[in-house]
Amino acid sequence: MTSMESLIGLVNRIQQACTVLGDYGGDADNNAFSSLWEALPSVAVVGGQSSGKSSVLESIVGRDFLPRGSGIVTRRPLVLQLHKVDGKAKEYAEFLHMPGQKITDYAFVRQEIQNETDRVTGKTKQISPIPIHLSIYSPHVVNLTLIDLPGLTKVAVEGQPQSIVEDIENMVRSYVEKPNCIILAISPANQDIATSDAIKLSKEVDPSGERTFGVLTKLDLMDRGTNALDVLEGRSYRLQHPWVGVVNRSQADINKNVDMIVARRKESEYFETSPDYGHLANKMGSVYLAKLLSQHLESVIRARIPSITSLINKTIEELESEMNQIGRPIALDAGAQLYTILELCRAFDRIFKEHLDGGRAGGDKIYNVFDNQLPAALRKLPFDRHLSLQNVRKVVSEADGYQPHLIAPEQGYRRLIEGALSYFRGPAEASVDAVHFVLKELVRKSIAETQELRRFPTLQAELAAATSEALERFREESKKTAIRLVDMEASYLTVEFFRRLPQEMEKAGNPANQATPNEDRYGEGHYRRIGSNVTSYIGMVSDTLRNTIPKAVVFCQVRQAKLSLLNHFYTQIGKKEAKQLSQLLDEDPALMERRQQCAKRLELYKAARDEIDSVSWAR
Repeated sequence: MTSMESLIGLVNRIQQACTVLGDYGGDADNNAFSSLWEALPSVAVVGGQSSGKSSVLESIVGRDFLPRGSGIVTRRPLVLQLHKVDGKAKEYAEFLHMPGQKITDYAFVRQEIQNETDRVTGKTKQISPIPIHLSIYSPHVVNLTLIDLPGLTKVAVEGQPQSIVEDIENMVRSYVEKPNCIILAISPANQDIATSDAIKLSKEVDPSGERTFGVLTKLDLMDRGTNALDVLEGRSYRLQHPWVGVVNRSQADINKNVDMIVARRKESEYFETSPDYGHLANKMGSVYLAKLLSQHLESVIRARIPSITSLINKTIEELESEMNQIGRPIALDAGAQLYTILELCRAFDRIFKEHLDGGRAGGDKIYNVFDNQLPAALRKLPFDRHLSLQNVRKVVSEADGYQPHLIAPEQGYRRLIEGALSYFRGPAEASVDAVHFVLKELVRKSIAETQELRRFPTLQAELAAATSEALERFREESKKTAIRLVDMEASYLTVEFFRRLPQEMEKAGNPANQATPNEDRYGEGHYRRIGSNVTSYIGMVSDTLRNTIPKAVVFCQVRQAKLSLLNHFYTQIGKKEAKQLSQLLDEDPALMERRQQCAKRLELYKAARDEIDSVSWAR
């Protein structure tokens, strides 16, 4: 195989591999790697309906394999990849949607193209931009990728929407506008070239004519005494590349199933014996057309090798980065699996601590609990109602029983203080719960942000359950501690407080207007002083709890979460057997498929890079 054949064959194989791997599906916006496919040159066959497009393609391939009929026959793009194989190899065709099925019956190929078209468009005259991919392996072809497009039309026929004319043109444009697309413009010789749909469109998208090859069909059907020399010799319409005339099989030959090899020989004889075209015979015909396209493809490919190689290298980098994110396959032995699980847990734990310590957002919500929510809750406690004059009188009177208090109603004070302190339980428990919910949210975010864990939904679920259980234990311990702080304040009242009471009462007394002792002990002013004293004590306790509750919560919940969130989980993991460890590392099937596809792409692009390098050096 020559270097030219090797280079074109390489590009063909890359295009085919991109197609098989799903890197090209006809919609570049939805395919991450379609840019490589589009960077490789291909040939789009463009022409009006009944211009002879199908016959030209069949002549190049040397096989009768395309559906025929009147009106619009090609209703979906056909991406036809020709692969030249060794002369002794068996010829066959293969559809992308029928992988692994080697087809040698070309009548079946023709019918399958029709059936596959109908599967998408229905048995109507509708069109679809979804391409059909067909590969042909034969010693009688040149390496080429040809794209057969629906024929351009000017009017909609019965069964077609009025937009069909515009829809077909837009579909054809989507292919031929690409700078790496070579346009094979098919025009019938028995019509004025000025009215050629293919030439009109190619002139719009390729005004310089650098990408356009003109093909004249039906030369043998021109009126007697006329010829197409003005077009073929570039006087009527000049292109940068020479025009090529072809003579396809007649309808009678098609009806008789005349062999394509025989048809090629008859085509060659027509030009050699033609008085009009005999001097151009060596530059006419479908065989010459295929060679001309191959030669042009070689020059285009060689010119674009640097950019293609650069794109391949960039794609390899992206794929390797993706592989690193997805992760490599897991080892089968229990020791390696245990090590992997521990590494994944440590990665999660590191991210969780970053959230707590401020490396990532979220830890500040705990501070907000202590700085805003707890003080606000303390301020809202109903002390005004509890220490109202009416309630103070009621509590103090009930505490005295049948014996009236003499100086300070100690039991009354205790009951008022204990009743007030019981209100602190609510904010204490609420602070514990608020921090618990923040920690749970941080755990959830940390699991989601641990890239390495995304592969293993089972391990994620186990880790979430284990952390939830640990946080629940920390919450219970924290709640007990916070409630103990409140209960401790109620269990022992500060001695200094009671020592100050008689002194305050003496200071409050006025000898000049002092009422009788009995009136003083049960007067309104007396109960107001008691309420004021208790309020003062409760305020002192509130300030203390405002500082000690956060300390208890941080010590029992936040600190424990940082130090021992996964300790119990680690203990349980160490007891698991190999089968259980393997179940934890049971990957998401979609992710496994993604890794396999990524690995295949990597293999493809690395092989392509090496082969391009080898062919380039062989120049």
